[in-house]
Amino acid sequence: MKKNVVPRRIPTAEKNQIQVISRAAAILRVVEEEGTGLSLGQIATRVDLARSTVQRIVNALVAEGLLFVAGAAGRVVLGPAILRAARTSGPQFAEIARPQLIKLSGDLQETVDLAAIRKDRAIFIDQIVGPQRLRTVSAIGESFPLYCTANGKAYLATLENSEIEGLLGRSFERRTPTTITNLNDLLSELSEVRAQGFALDREEHTLGICAAGVAVKDHLGNPHAISVPVPTARFVDEEVNITRQLLKTRTQLLKLAETKGHR
Repeated sequence: MKKNVVPRRIPTAEKNQIQVISRAAAILRVVEEEGTGLSLGQIATRVDLARSTVQRIVNALVAEGLLFVAGAAGRVVLGPAILRAARTSGPQFAEIARPQLIKLSGDLQETVDLAAIRKDRAIFIDQIVGPQRLRTVSAIGESFPLYCTANGKAYLATLENSEIEGLLGRSFERRTPTTITNLNDLLSELSEVRAQGFALDREEHTLGICAAGVAVKDHLGNPHAISVPVPTARFVDEEVNITRQLLKTRTQLLKLAETKGHR
């Protein structure tokens, strides 16, 4: 004899919880799709919600490290927790890399950054702050464009030219007087990066700050980059030593990643 199945009535409180989760997931999706980040107003438009509602949900996601509000413009980007969750189980590369980053920072007496690459942005996932009184510091979770940063250009040099064009297009925003703003000039520089193994940022992203960077992959093949940002006045004298130490650190990290990958 067939029994009638009566659908379970979902309590109002449970419905509200499901709705909040659904809205949070929608917000995470649209932010993930836009590598350069979105304003609250842009998010509200894309998910068709009131700005006040988006503000509350974004605040909650920021508190959990799933989103991050980057830069003076307050653009919302994916946070460090979401980046960690996106990687599969196993040793986290930031944990593997940290002792080498600490050593590099100590040897150079400068700040050292570790970034994960996501689409056309480099997102900082770890940082060792140098002891100098005049130093450069960025927030964990902050994201930077690839075409005008040392870590970004180091990663771009690992790609084919056609991939770079597909990722970035043919023209770029000018951030300083020395920013490369067209694809041909960028590709020309990247050929040098491939030959020397490291990339440089000579005040291309921020006036007064230069940097050197190298690209490295973790044991799962995920792209990362290490950079040493330095006030321009010090960088001029220390460039050779910084790049030499960066290349040594890269070699050590590749060995460590390979060891972890075979465990």
